[in-house]
Amino acid sequence: MEPSSTKGAERGCRLNFELPEELYFYLSPPHPCSYLSDLEQTTVLADPKFPMTMDIFNSLSEVGFRRSGGIVYSPRCRTCNACLPVRIPTDAFTPNRSQRRNWKQNQDLTITIEDSTIRDEHFELYQRYIEHRHSDGEMATDDPQRFAEFFLSPWCETRFIEFRLENRLIAVAVIDLLQQGWSAVYTFFDPDYSNRGPGTFAVLSMIEQCREMGQPYLYLGYLIHQSPKMSYKGNFKPYEIYLDGHWQSDIT
Repeated sequence: MEPSSTKGAERGCRLNFELPEELYFYLSPPHPCSYLSDLEQTTVLADPKFPMTMDIFNSLSEVGFRRSGGIVYSPRCRTCNACLPVRIPTDAFTPNRSQRRNWKQNQDLTITIEDSTIRDEHFELYQRYIEHRHSDGEMATDDPQRFAEFFLSPWCETRFIEFRLENRLIAVAVIDLLQQGWSAVYTFFDPDYSNRGPGTFAVLSMIEQCREMGQPYLYLGYLIHQSPKMSYKGNFKPYEIYLDGHWQSDIT
């Protein structure tokens, strides 16, 4: 991988704030794209040996970086700009008819915000979800340690939002607590309750809780219009995308 300085990690990444001079970024070799078949992607990675902090991660989140476990990254493909960092301004969000119907349907669920302690029922639910939705992918695992390494990092402030029907855990949303809002890391749910649209309800719930707590944004990761797995994020409007060095309202 190619090292790059913090004064502009890679083409198209404008870092207009102070970062530690010792923090370097690396450009990965091209590898198969996870979302668009027949394409390759490259990724900018923050030096995994550098002691990351929430302050640094907050700043990097503002220019479209995400994390997987303790790895902080951002897509930087030379010939493709399909991965658009997206966030929802919580005060401006207005649900559409389908989302209002989803919200009403799921009002019998109990929602609690828990610490990042991984419980057996979290791992069991995740296994059921992955086996049903992504059994042939990289995320399939029967190892609780790998499960924890994917969602958690010792430097990151993470919470698990639990959704229960009576006492049955049917969905979990993993979030990071940023200074400027919440970052939705991942949501998994019981496939037996897919007809409830638990993924949609999880996003609606996070938007509402951010609004109640005075948090201005919910960060949803990358919107990819060409990918069925990632295009759903464009249904939560209005939203902002990070493009050409700043956050801007979507104009499509």
